[in-house]
Amino acid sequence: MKAQDIRKLTKTQIEKKIAELKEELFNLKFQAALGNLQKPARMGEVKRDIARLKTILTEGSYNLEEEAPKKKTRAKKTADASNGAE
Repeated sequence: MKAQDIRKLTKTQIEKKIAELKEELFNLKFQAALGNLQKPARMGEVKRDIARLKTILTEGSYNLEEEAPKKKTRAKKTADASNGAE
């Protein structure tokens, strides 16, 4: 699954896809334990897809936080001002 395609999905769709992939990964691990696994590389693909989905889900939450109004903070003293008292 490509990142471009994932970014087009909603948060709930991404979460649903993560749950589906986790279930598939469980089944693949079960097949591997029994020795019936047809495509061992699929386990790596599923793990990477889950990680990619979680990463993009996290990026989305950061974007929402950036749009929220920020609190006013005091300006920090510069190093030059604090060194002037030598």
